[in-house]
Amino acid sequence: MKGIIADINVLGHVSYLVQLMQADPWGELWRDLAIGFFRFADVGLLETSSDLEIWQRCQAEQLILITDNRNDDSIDSLEAAIRQHGTRESLPVFNIGNVKRFRRDRDYAGRVMLTLDEYLLRIDSVRGSGRLYLP
Repeated sequence: MKGIIADINVLGHVSYLVQLMQADPWGELWRDLAIGFFRFADVGLLETSSDLEIWQRCQAEQLILITDNRNDDSIDSLEAAIRQHGTRESLPVFNIGNVKRFRRDRDYAGRVMLTLDEYLLRIDSVRGSGRLYLP
C-alpha cells in the first residue's frame, strides 16, 4: 500500500483526517506506515473520472480510496467495480459513515481516525473486503 487518496467530494474531510493522523501522538504511526496522501490530480484522475476508473487507478497505484459512499446506479459504479473486478488481493474502499457528523463532532472524527489507523496496521488482512466503514 502506497497511501490514501481522497474522493473528490470528501477532500476537505480526508485532509483533516490526515492532519489528525500526522499530529502527536499519532504522527509516529503515520511515519512508520510510510504512506502518502494523494489527490486525484496526483495520479492522473479528473473530477469527472468514472467510479470504475477511480477504483482501477487506486488498485493499480496501491492507494486506499476514502469516500462518503459512491452508489451502485450504473455498470461503472464503484460498487459494480468492486463486485466485478475485486479479488482477494484488492485494497478495500473506506467509507466515512457519517460525513455530517464528521464535520461537527471532533470525537467522532477521532474515532474515524483511530478506526482507519487500525485497518491500515493490518491492511493485508482486510484485502478483498470490498468496502469498510469508518468508524
